[in-house]
Amino acid sequence: MPGVQIGITGSHGKTNTTLVVAKLLSEFGQTVTTDINLDTVYNVPITALKVMPWTKYIVWELGIDQPGEMDYHLQIAKPTIGIVTGISPVHTDYDHLGSLENLIKEKRKLIEILPDDGFAILNADDENVKTMSQHTKAKIIFYGTNNDLNVYVDKKTVEVSLDGTSFKLSDGGESYEVTTGLIGVHHIYTLMAGYCLLKATQASTNFQKKFLDTATTLKPLRGRMSLEKGPLNTVLLNDSLRANPGSTKAGLETLEKIEYTNGRKIAVIGEMGELADPTHEHKKTGIELAKLKLDYVLCIGPLRKYTLQTAIENGFPKEKIGYAEDVFGAAEQLRKILKPHDLWYLKGSLLRNYKRIVQLLNGEDVCCNRVLCPYEHCGY
Repeated sequence: MPGVQIGITGSHGKTNTTLVVAKLLSEFGQTVTTDINLDTVYNVPITALKVMPWTKYIVWELGIDQPGEMDYHLQIAKPTIGIVTGISPVHTDYDHLGSLENLIKEKRKLIEILPDDGFAILNADDENVKTMSQHTKAKIIFYGTNNDLNVYVDKKTVEVSLDGTSFKLSDGGESYEVTTGLIGVHHIYTLMAGYCLLKATQASTNFQKKFLDTATTLKPLRGRMSLEKGPLNTVLLNDSLRANPGSTKAGLETLEKIEYTNGRKIAVIGEMGELADPTHEHKKTGIELAKLKLDYVLCIGPLRKYTLQTAIENGFPKEKIGYAEDVFGAAEQLRKILKPHDLWYLKGSLLRNYKRIVQLLNGEDVCCNRVLCPYEHCGY
Protein backbone atom coordinates (compact mmCIF):
# COMPACT_ATOMS: atom_id res chain seq x y z
CA MET A 1 0.00 0.00 0.00
CA PRO A 2 1.52 3.38 -1.01
CA GLY A 3 1.92 6.41 1.20
CA VAL A 4 3.02 7.21 4.74
CA GLN A 5 0.63 5.59 7.20
CA ILE A 6 -0.33 7.12 10.56
CA GLY A 7 -2.24 5.18 13.22
CA ILE A 8 -4.10 7.02 15.98
CA THR A 9 -5.52 5.38 19.10
CA GLY A 10 -6.48 6.24 22.67
CA SER A 11 -9.56 6.35 24.88
CA HIS A 12 -10.44 9.96 24.14
CA GLY A 13 -9.48 12.53 21.54
CA LYS A 14 -8.98 10.04 18.70
CA THR A 15 -11.55 11.42 16.30
CA ASN A 16 -10.62 15.08 16.65
CA THR A 17 -6.92 14.21 16.44
CA THR A 18 -7.54 12.12 13.32
CA LEU A 19 -9.40 14.96 11.65
CA VAL A 20 -6.74 17.52 12.61
CA VAL A 21 -3.90 15.29 11.38
CA ALA A 22 -5.69 14.60 8.10
CA LYS A 23 -6.44 18.30 7.59
CA LEU A 24 -2.81 19.23 8.23
CA LEU A 25 -1.37 16.52 5.99
CA SER A 26 -3.72 17.41 3.14
CA GLU A 27 -1.73 20.67 2.91
CA PHE A 28 1.29 18.59 1.92
CA GLY A 29 -0.19 15.89 -0.28
CA GLN A 30 -3.19 13.72 -1.18
CA THR A 31 -4.53 12.25 2.08
CA VAL A 32 -6.99 9.46 2.80
CA THR A 33 -8.52 9.04 6.25
CA THR A 34 -11.03 6.86 8.07
CA ASP A 35 -14.67 7.93 8.19
CA ILE A 36 -15.82 9.33 11.56
CA ASN A 37 -19.29 7.82 11.07
CA LEU A 38 -18.23 4.18 10.66
CA ASP A 39 -17.33 1.56 13.24
CA THR A 40 -13.60 0.80 13.06
CA VAL A 41 -14.19 -2.87 12.20
CA TYR A 42 -15.64 -1.80 8.85
CA ASN A 43 -13.82 1.51 8.64
CA VAL A 44 -10.31 0.16 8.24
CA PRO A 45 -10.96 -2.14 5.23
CA ILE A 46 -13.25 0.45 3.58
CA THR A 47 -10.56 3.11 3.99
CA ALA A 48 -7.97 0.76 2.47
CA LEU A 49 -10.12 0.51 -0.66
CA LYS A 50 -9.96 4.31 -1.07
CA VAL A 51 -6.16 4.34 -1.28
CA MET A 52 -4.83 5.10 -4.76
CA PRO A 53 -1.30 4.90 -6.20
CA TRP A 54 -1.00 8.69 -5.82
CA THR A 55 -2.09 8.71 -2.17
CA LYS A 56 0.69 10.28 -0.09
CA TYR A 57 -0.74 9.92 3.44
CA ILE A 58 -3.14 7.46 5.06
CA VAL A 59 -4.56 8.33 8.49
CA TRP A 60 -6.15 5.48 10.46
CA GLU A 61 -8.30 6.03 13.54
CA LEU A 62 -7.90 2.71 15.38
CA GLY A 63 -10.57 2.25 18.03
CA ILE A 64 -10.84 -1.00 19.96
CA ASP A 65 -13.18 -2.45 22.58
CA GLN A 66 -12.43 -6.20 22.39
CA PRO A 67 -9.28 -8.31 22.92
CA GLY A 68 -7.43 -8.92 19.67
CA GLU A 69 -9.18 -6.13 17.80
CA MET A 70 -6.00 -4.12 17.25
CA ASP A 71 -4.38 -7.20 15.68
CA TYR A 72 -7.26 -7.30 13.23
CA HIS A 73 -6.78 -3.63 12.30
CA LEU A 74 -3.03 -4.06 11.91
CA GLN A 75 -3.46 -6.84 9.37
CA ILE A 76 -4.52 -4.06 6.99
CA ALA A 77 -3.11 -0.85 8.45
CA LYS A 78 0.69 -0.72 8.49
CA PRO A 79 1.54 2.57 10.20
CA THR A 80 5.08 3.81 10.57
CA ILE A 81 3.86 6.61 12.84
CA GLY A 82 1.65 6.04 15.88
CA ILE A 83 -0.15 8.60 18.04
CA VAL A 84 -1.65 7.73 21.43
CA THR A 85 -3.92 10.50 22.72
CA GLY A 86 -4.78 9.39 26.26
CA ILE A 87 -6.09 6.48 28.33
CA SER A 88 -9.40 6.36 30.23
CA PRO A 89 -10.97 3.21 31.71
CA VAL A 90 -13.64 3.00 29.01
CA HIS A 91 -14.47 -0.46 27.55
CA THR A 92 -12.89 -2.02 30.66
CA ASP A 93 -16.06 -3.78 31.84
CA TYR A 94 -16.53 -7.55 31.79
CA ASP A 95 -18.28 -7.56 28.40
CA HIS A 96 -15.40 -5.78 26.68
CA LEU A 97 -11.70 -5.69 27.64
CA GLY A 98 -12.17 -6.63 31.28
CA SER A 99 -9.59 -4.33 32.87
CA LEU A 100 -7.56 -1.18 32.40
CA GLU A 101 -4.44 -3.33 32.02
CA ASN A 102 -6.00 -5.19 29.08
CA LEU A 103 -7.03 -1.90 27.51
CA ILE A 104 -3.48 -0.55 27.72
CA LYS A 105 -1.98 -3.75 26.31
CA GLU A 106 -4.38 -3.73 23.38
CA LYS A 107 -3.83 -0.08 22.45
CA ARG A 108 -0.08 -0.42 22.98
CA LYS A 109 0.13 -2.89 20.09
CA LEU A 110 0.09 0.09 17.74
CA ILE A 111 3.32 1.38 19.30
CA GLU A 112 4.92 -2.07 19.47
CA ILE A 113 4.72 -2.69 15.71
CA LEU A 114 6.30 0.60 14.65
CA PRO A 115 9.64 0.25 12.79
CA ASP A 116 12.86 1.68 14.19
CA ASP A 117 12.77 4.50 11.62
CA GLY A 118 9.19 5.34 12.59
CA PHE A 119 7.81 7.70 15.23
CA ALA A 120 5.75 7.15 18.38
CA ILE A 121 3.97 10.41 19.32
CA LEU A 122 2.88 10.12 22.93
CA ASN A 123 0.93 12.26 25.41
CA ALA A 124 3.41 12.48 28.28
CA ASP A 125 0.84 14.02 30.64
CA ASP A 126 -0.84 10.60 30.75
CA GLU A 127 1.40 8.19 32.62
CA ASN A 128 -0.25 5.15 30.98
CA VAL A 129 0.66 6.59 27.58
CA LYS A 130 4.10 7.82 28.56
CA THR A 131 5.24 4.36 29.68
CA MET A 132 4.39 2.98 26.24
CA SER A 133 7.70 4.48 25.13
CA GLN A 134 9.36 1.43 26.72
CA HIS A 135 7.61 -0.85 24.23
CA THR A 136 8.71 0.48 20.86
CA LYS A 137 11.77 0.65 18.62
CA ALA A 138 10.50 3.87 17.06
CA LYS A 139 11.77 7.37 17.77
CA ILE A 140 9.76 9.05 20.52
CA ILE A 141 8.17 12.49 20.39
CA PHE A 142 6.56 13.44 23.70
CA TYR A 143 4.04 16.23 24.04
CA GLY A 144 2.29 17.66 27.10
CA THR A 145 2.43 20.56 29.56
CA ASN A 146 5.88 20.13 31.13
CA ASN A 147 8.61 22.36 29.72
CA ASP A 148 11.14 19.52 29.51
CA LEU A 149 9.20 17.79 26.70
CA ASN A 150 9.85 17.89 22.95
CA VAL A 151 6.67 19.89 22.39
CA TYR A 152 4.71 21.50 25.21
CA VAL A 153 2.04 24.04 26.10
CA ASP A 154 2.20 26.26 29.16
CA LYS A 155 -1.19 25.77 30.86
CA LYS A 156 -1.11 29.38 32.04
CA THR A 157 -1.40 30.53 28.43
CA VAL A 158 -4.57 28.56 27.65
CA GLU A 159 -7.67 30.67 27.04
CA VAL A 160 -11.08 29.31 26.09
CA SER A 161 -14.13 31.16 24.83
CA LEU A 162 -17.25 30.36 22.83
CA ASP A 163 -15.22 31.29 19.75
CA GLY A 164 -12.48 28.73 20.35
CA THR A 165 -9.21 28.12 22.16
CA SER A 166 -5.82 29.83 22.16
CA PHE A 167 -2.48 28.94 23.75
CA LYS A 168 1.29 29.18 23.36
CA LEU A 169 3.01 26.09 21.95
CA SER A 170 6.76 25.64 22.44
CA ASP A 171 9.11 23.50 20.39
CA GLY A 172 12.74 23.67 21.44
CA GLY A 173 13.66 27.32 21.56
CA GLU A 174 10.72 28.49 19.44
CA SER A 175 7.22 29.44 20.60
CA TYR A 176 4.04 29.89 18.59
CA GLU A 177 0.73 31.55 19.43
CA VAL A 178 -1.95 29.07 18.39
CA THR A 179 -5.59 29.99 17.82
CA THR A 180 -8.28 27.50 16.83
CA GLY A 181 -12.03 27.37 16.48
CA LEU A 182 -12.08 24.13 18.50
CA ILE A 183 -13.61 24.75 21.94
CA GLY A 184 -12.03 23.08 24.97
CA VAL A 185 -8.97 22.93 27.21
CA HIS A 186 -8.31 19.41 25.92
CA HIS A 187 -7.68 20.69 22.40
CA ILE A 188 -4.21 21.78 23.39
CA TYR A 189 -3.46 18.04 23.12
CA THR A 190 -5.30 17.67 19.82
CA LEU A 191 -3.25 20.45 18.26
CA MET A 192 0.02 19.35 19.88
CA ALA A 193 -0.41 15.88 18.42
CA GLY A 194 -0.97 17.41 14.99
CA TYR A 195 2.08 19.63 15.36
CA CYS A 196 4.23 16.66 16.39
CA LEU A 197 3.01 14.72 13.37
CA LEU A 198 4.21 17.52 11.09
CA LYS A 199 7.47 17.68 13.04
CA ALA A 200 7.94 13.98 12.20
CA THR A 201 6.93 14.14 8.54
CA GLN A 202 7.71 17.69 7.39
CA ALA A 203 10.88 18.59 9.28
CA SER A 204 12.56 19.88 6.12
CA THR A 205 9.75 22.34 5.36
CA ASN A 206 8.42 25.50 6.97
CA PHE A 207 5.47 23.53 8.34
CA GLN A 208 4.83 25.84 11.28
CA LYS A 209 3.06 28.50 9.20
CA LYS A 210 0.73 25.97 7.59
CA PHE A 211 0.06 24.49 11.01
CA LEU A 212 -0.90 27.86 12.48
CA ASP A 213 -3.01 28.84 9.47
CA THR A 214 -4.84 25.50 9.42
CA ALA A 215 -5.50 25.60 13.18
CA THR A 216 -7.52 28.80 12.77
CA THR A 217 -9.88 27.09 10.30
CA LEU A 218 -10.78 24.15 12.55
CA LYS A 219 -14.34 23.98 13.95
CA PRO A 220 -15.99 21.57 16.43
CA LEU A 221 -17.79 18.49 15.20
CA ARG A 222 -21.45 18.42 16.15
CA GLY A 223 -21.93 16.77 19.54
CA ARG A 224 -18.24 17.18 20.40
CA MET A 225 -18.12 20.56 22.15
CA SER A 226 -20.16 22.26 19.43
CA LEU A 227 -21.85 25.58 20.14
CA GLU A 228 -25.56 25.59 19.25
CA LYS A 229 -28.67 27.66 19.75
CA GLY A 230 -30.34 25.95 22.70
CA PRO A 231 -34.01 25.58 23.58
CA LEU A 232 -35.79 28.22 25.70
CA ASN A 233 -33.53 30.94 24.25
CA THR A 234 -30.40 29.44 25.81
CA VAL A 235 -26.90 28.73 24.52
CA LEU A 236 -25.95 25.04 24.32
CA LEU A 237 -22.44 23.61 24.44
CA ASN A 238 -23.22 20.19 23.03
CA ASP A 239 -20.84 17.39 24.05
CA SER A 240 -23.38 14.57 24.00
CA LEU A 241 -21.80 12.16 21.53
CA ARG A 242 -19.27 10.44 23.82
CA ALA A 243 -18.73 10.26 27.60
CA ASN A 244 -15.76 8.88 29.52
CA PRO A 245 -13.87 10.08 32.61
CA GLY A 246 -11.24 11.99 30.68
CA SER A 247 -13.58 13.82 28.32
CA THR A 248 -16.06 14.61 31.11
CA LYS A 249 -13.34 16.19 33.24
CA ALA A 250 -12.09 18.24 30.28
CA GLY A 251 -15.59 19.40 29.38
CA LEU A 252 -16.42 20.56 32.90
CA GLU A 253 -13.09 22.39 33.21
CA THR A 254 -13.77 24.09 29.89
CA LEU A 255 -17.22 25.25 31.01
CA GLU A 256 -15.74 26.81 34.13
CA LYS A 257 -12.89 28.46 32.20
CA ILE A 258 -15.14 30.13 29.62
CA GLU A 259 -15.86 33.73 30.55
CA TYR A 260 -19.60 34.19 30.15
CA THR A 261 -21.59 37.11 31.54
CA ASN A 262 -24.90 36.91 29.63
CA GLY A 263 -26.32 34.27 31.96
CA ARG A 264 -25.47 31.35 34.22
CA LYS A 265 -23.20 28.39 33.49
CA ILE A 266 -24.97 25.05 34.00
CA ALA A 267 -23.63 21.51 33.52
CA VAL A 268 -25.92 18.59 32.62
CA ILE A 269 -23.97 15.34 32.91
CA GLY A 270 -25.10 11.79 32.25
CA GLU A 271 -23.74 8.37 33.12
CA MET A 272 -20.59 6.88 31.64
CA GLY A 273 -20.78 3.29 30.42
CA GLU A 274 -18.49 0.29 29.92
CA LEU A 275 -16.33 0.96 32.98
CA ALA A 276 -14.64 -1.69 35.12
CA ASP A 277 -15.42 0.23 38.32
CA PRO A 278 -18.32 2.57 37.47
CA THR A 279 -18.98 3.60 41.08
CA HIS A 280 -15.40 4.79 41.56
CA GLU A 281 -15.29 6.65 38.25
CA HIS A 282 -18.57 8.47 38.89
CA LYS A 283 -17.38 9.47 42.36
CA LYS A 284 -14.23 10.92 40.79
CA THR A 285 -16.38 13.32 38.78
CA GLY A 286 -17.85 14.51 42.07
CA ILE A 287 -14.38 15.24 43.38
CA GLU A 288 -13.60 17.22 40.22
CA LEU A 289 -16.88 19.15 40.48
CA ALA A 290 -16.01 20.28 43.99
CA LYS A 291 -12.98 22.11 42.56
CA LEU A 292 -15.08 24.07 40.04
CA LYS A 293 -17.27 27.15 40.30
CA LEU A 294 -20.46 26.46 38.35
CA ASP A 295 -23.90 27.93 38.85
CA TYR A 296 -25.73 24.60 38.73
CA VAL A 297 -25.12 20.94 37.93
CA LEU A 298 -27.78 18.38 36.98
CA CYS A 299 -26.74 14.72 37.27
CA ILE A 300 -28.66 12.12 35.24
CA GLY A 301 -28.94 8.38 35.92
CA PRO A 302 -28.43 6.15 38.98
CA LEU A 303 -24.63 6.11 38.76
CA ARG A 304 -24.59 9.89 38.87
CA LYS A 305 -26.05 9.73 42.40
CA TYR A 306 -22.48 8.88 43.42
CA THR A 307 -21.27 12.02 41.66
CA LEU A 308 -23.84 14.16 43.46
CA GLN A 309 -23.08 12.71 46.88
CA THR A 310 -19.31 12.91 46.46
CA ALA A 311 -19.46 16.49 45.17
CA ILE A 312 -21.45 17.61 48.23
CA GLU A 313 -19.15 15.68 50.58
CA ASN A 314 -16.20 17.54 49.06
CA GLY A 315 -17.73 20.97 49.43
CA PHE A 316 -19.87 21.61 46.34
CA PRO A 317 -22.95 23.61 47.44
CA LYS A 318 -25.89 21.18 47.73
CA GLU A 319 -28.35 23.84 46.58
CA LYS A 320 -26.44 24.04 43.28
CA ILE A 321 -26.65 20.38 42.31
CA GLY A 322 -29.63 18.19 41.44
CA TYR A 323 -30.57 14.75 40.13
CA ALA A 324 -32.83 13.29 37.43
CA GLU A 325 -33.50 9.62 36.80
CA ASP A 326 -33.53 9.84 32.98
CA VAL A 327 -33.76 12.19 30.01
CA PHE A 328 -37.46 12.80 30.65
CA GLY A 329 -36.90 13.82 34.25
CA ALA A 330 -33.94 15.94 33.15
CA ALA A 331 -36.03 17.80 30.57
CA GLU A 332 -38.76 18.40 33.14
CA GLN A 333 -36.28 19.88 35.63
CA LEU A 334 -34.42 21.92 33.03
CA ARG A 335 -37.65 23.49 31.88
CA LYS A 336 -37.86 25.00 35.39
CA ILE A 337 -34.15 25.70 35.84
CA LEU A 338 -33.04 27.21 32.53
CA LYS A 339 -33.44 30.92 31.93
CA PRO A 340 -32.94 32.89 28.71
CA HIS A 341 -29.26 33.31 27.76
CA ASP A 342 -28.02 30.64 30.18
CA LEU A 343 -25.03 28.67 28.86
CA TRP A 344 -25.47 24.95 29.50
CA TYR A 345 -23.09 22.10 28.85
CA LEU A 346 -24.67 18.77 27.85
CA LYS A 347 -22.44 15.72 28.40
CA GLY A 348 -23.60 12.24 27.49
CA SER A 349 -23.07 9.35 25.11
CA LEU A 350 -24.60 8.30 21.80
CA LEU A 351 -26.14 5.19 23.33
CA ARG A 352 -28.08 7.26 25.87
CA ASN A 353 -29.12 9.70 23.13
CA TYR A 354 -29.17 12.91 25.15
CA LYS A 355 -30.24 14.94 22.18
CA ARG A 356 -33.70 13.81 23.29
CA ILE A 357 -33.42 16.33 26.16
CA VAL A 358 -33.11 19.15 23.63
CA GLN A 359 -35.98 17.73 21.58
CA LEU A 360 -38.22 17.51 24.64
CA LEU A 361 -37.43 21.08 25.66
CA ASN A 362 -38.31 22.16 22.12
CA GLY A 363 -41.63 20.32 22.33
CA GLU A 364 -40.60 17.78 19.68
CA ASP A 365 -41.35 14.06 19.54
CA VAL A 366 -38.57 11.68 20.54
CA CYS A 367 -37.72 8.30 19.06
CA CYS A 368 -38.21 6.16 22.19
CA ASN A 369 -38.48 6.25 25.98
CA ARG A 370 -35.68 3.79 26.77
CA VAL A 371 -32.65 4.73 28.86
CA LEU A 372 -30.31 3.06 26.36
CA CYS A 373 -31.56 4.20 22.98
CA PRO A 374 -30.83 1.86 20.04
CA TYR A 375 -28.05 3.14 17.78
CA GLU A 376 -30.38 3.30 14.78
CA HIS A 377 -32.29 6.06 16.59
CA CYS A 378 -29.29 8.17 17.41
CA GLY A 379 -28.02 9.54 14.13
CA TYR A 380 -26.56 13.02 14.14
